[in-house]
Order: sequence, then C-alpha cells, then structure tokens
Amino acid sequence: MKTSKIVASIGTITSLAFANCDVYAAKGMPASMAEMWKIIQQQQKEIEALKAKVNNGDAQKHEADNSEVELKEGTNKPGKALASSPAETTGVDAVADANQKPSAPKKTGTSEVERKTNILADEVAKIKTQLFIPDKREYKVEYGYGPAASEVYRVNRGLSIGGYGEAVYTNYTANKGNRSDSADLLRGVIYLGYKFNDWIVLNNEIEFEHATTREDSSGRSSGQVSVEFSQLDFFLHKNANIRAGLMLMPMGFINEIHEPTTFHGNYRPDVERYIIPTTWRELGAGLFGEITPEIQYRMYAVNGLRADKFTSGGIRDGRQSGSTSLAENWAFTGRVDYTPAAAPGVLLGASAFLGDAGQDKLYAGRQADVFTQLYEGHLQWHYKGLEFRTLGAYGNIGDAGLVSANNKVTVGSENFGVYGELAYDIMPLLWEGTTQYLAPFFRYERYNTLAATPAGFRDDRTWDRWIYQGGLTYKPIQNVAVKLDYRNINSNGGGLPHELNLGFGFMY
Repeated sequence: MKTSKIVASIGTITSLAFANCDVYAAKGMPASMAEMWKIIQQQQKEIEALKAKVNNGDAQKHEADNSEVELKEGTNKPGKALASSPAETTGVDAVADANQKPSAPKKTGTSEVERKTNILADEVAKIKTQLFIPDKREYKVEYGYGPAASEVYRVNRGLSIGGYGEAVYTNYTANKGNRSDSADLLRGVIYLGYKFNDWIVLNNEIEFEHATTREDSSGRSSGQVSVEFSQLDFFLHKNANIRAGLMLMPMGFINEIHEPTTFHGNYRPDVERYIIPTTWRELGAGLFGEITPEIQYRMYAVNGLRADKFTSGGIRDGRQSGSTSLAENWAFTGRVDYTPAAAPGVLLGASAFLGDAGQDKLYAGRQADVFTQLYEGHLQWHYKGLEFRTLGAYGNIGDAGLVSANNKVTVGSENFGVYGELAYDIMPLLWEGTTQYLAPFFRYERYNTLAATPAGFRDDRTWDRWIYQGGLTYKPIQNVAVKLDYRNINSNGGGLPHELNLGFGFMY
C-alpha cells in the first residue's frame, strides 16, 4: 500500500473516532459511574487503536523507503544487464516506478492525526475531571474539617466521596469486674460531598457504628446509623463565609478532626469524650473565615442542649444531634485559631459554648435557668518528628440542683478536664529516607465531671479520674494507622479497668 493511501486510511479512522467523541459530548454527562467507565474504556481503546494505526503507517512508510533504496542500489550496480524476458521487463518497469519518489505524507495530515488523537485523550480526561475520580489525593485540613472530610473543597465541581473506619481489640488487664474482652468495629464512615459551583458546597458525614443495628439477645441495639454532619457552605469572601445545617461544634482537637489517623491511641481522649462530648453536632447557622492569613475563626448560632438528659457523666447525653431537636433555647459557639508564620507547626486557639439548656421545661416543678457554659483552650506544636499537644476545658451548669432533682442523678454544677500528649516519629532514625511513620507516644489526662456538686446531692467520686496512657502508632502509608496502647485508668472511687488496646484505622 502506498504511503498516501496509508495516511488517508489513518485520517478516515481518526475522523470516525473523533466523531464518536462528539457523539459522547452531545449526549451529555453519563448517568452513572458504570456508564462513565464504559465511555472511558471505549475511548481509551480508540486512542490505542489510533496510535497503533499511526505506528503501523510509519512502519510501512519505513519499509517502502528501504525498498526504494534497495532498488536504486540494484539498478546502479556495474555489469548488470537488463533482462529481455517479459518477466524481467516487468521487473525493470518496477524498478523504474520505484525510481520515481513516492508521495511523502503531508505534514499537515500527520499533524491533523495527532491533533484529533490529543482531543480524544482530552475528552477522556474531561470526563474524569467532571466526575472527580482523582488519580492522587492531597490530604490536608480545610475550613475546620479533617483531611478526608475536606476532599470536597478541593474538587472543581460535582461529587466527592471519602471516608474512614476504625476497629479495636480491648483486653482488660486489671479491675476487669464483669467486663468481657471485646473486639469491635467502632465505626465505618462515608463522606459524601457535592460542589454545585465555585461558591456553594454541600458536605455530609454518615456514620455506621459497631458494624450493625440489629438487636442483641437483651433487645438492645448494638449499633446505629447517624448523620454526623450535613451542611451547606456559601463562600462569599475569605473573611466571611456562611455555613448552615447540622454542624460539628468547633471545640477541641477531636470533635471536628476525628479521622483515626489524626490522633494517637485507639480511643479518643476521655477529656474530649466527656467534658467536650465528641462527636458533638447541632443544627444552626453561622460564619467562618479568616481575620488574617494567620487567624481563622468559626462562630455559629445553634439549638441549645437538653438539660433533662444531663447525667453525672456531664452534658454528653444532652446533645440533640439534629434528631427532632428542641429549639426553645438557642446557644452560641465560637472558635479562634492562631497559626503564626514565624513559628511553623504551632497552633494556638480557644473556643466557647454558651446557652440555656432548659428548653422551657419545668425541673422538679420549677422553672430553671440552666445556663450552660463550656470554655476550652488548646496548643499544638509539630517540629520535625516531634509532636506535642495540650488542651484544657472548664464547664458550668446553672441551677444544677433543680436539674439533679428532676433527673434523679447528681449533675455537677462545675466540671473540668485537661490533658497533655507527647509523641516522636522515630522511623527516620531507623530507616533513612522512608515515608513510613512510627511514633511512641505518652498521654496524661485528668478530669472530673462533678468538680462541684449542688448542695444535698452525693458526689460520685468515680468521675474524678486520671489516666496514664502510652503506646505506638505505625503508619505504613499516610492513610492507614496500626495502633497499640495501654491505658491505666484511675479514680478516687476506684474500680476502673486497665486496658490493653490493639487496633487499626484508615481514611480515604
């Protein structure tokens, strides 16, 4: 086949492929992920076919050029006589034809093939981009949310999927009592986000706890499915943006950023489970943004807590979590963080929650002013392989005596908690140049949910606790953590278990 015919064939095939590309574009976006993958696979096959055709054309052209050279060399050999037979004459004619230079493919034709092939490849890339299937993700905190939860803020438009999970085996080594050693899939979480345009973003977290929601032999549900947050962000200006929906309270380290790869130990710190009742979310709306590039803030108006659910363990059971929430009383929560450019790795901040929790109910037959306050300060410092964080929190509950009488349990009028944690990544010392992570850590916690009790109510001293905890966190990659820790839990009331915990966590 002559080169000109080869080029013409390639051009025809490319035109057909390009026409298919136009058809896909005309049809609009695929209706499902499966349809999208079929289109991508089909178009990638067409790209490969086009490349093969181009390569085949180049090979045939090269072969024709070699034949031309050989014929020229054979004609010019000295002493070679011209044949007189019909067959030999045909051969001479062939030589004569060969001596006439074959038509070289036009550069414009080759460029057109390359152009259309590139366009086809771009269409495949465009489909991937529009449906957001990233080849590689960048995990970092955005607008107060954890690395996996922040993925939706980094896409151009459309759907974003992420999540995390964690599991733990607990062995009670002391003060076991009637407790049984356990193995539990603590939670499996799906993040679903959608970026409508450049300034409106929807973000959701759906959590499955303890692997199932079926009832056990005693009729109790062993797990639950919950919406951890569901919010709309309206980006107006870097200094002031609007957030509305079911939102995480911006308090402490863990409540907003709780992917298991972001903290040490298999269980979240007790101070951030009982004093700051992680995971704490309420319905409301507010503002977020930056005052300067070094100072970020978040502040929301949300429905108040329910004081009729308070216990000796604090305000944890008073969270309404967006489930038919009472909204007779509202509350304010806010947070400010300072990340000085002059001290990289330093985070210094504070937060507060203030609001009435009475919800217009009578407590022991009387109207109560259950003004509930919680204040928190935190400091974090990362320097090379060193990690340090500390947090302190103080709470106050108004009319705690009436609430205790109503709830028939002692509710503290004051509570507090503090912890400090130190860790160091030793993996670079063991394996130079590695990207893996291995950090021994130590944490000390001290808290009391009944730091002050109303007159006439008994103090439950088992809630006056301190914990020594140490362990190892190993990350073969950024997204996966294997954890081993030991918790020595003590109280002034005695009887608390000591735990050896082994588990893993992941995010995606």
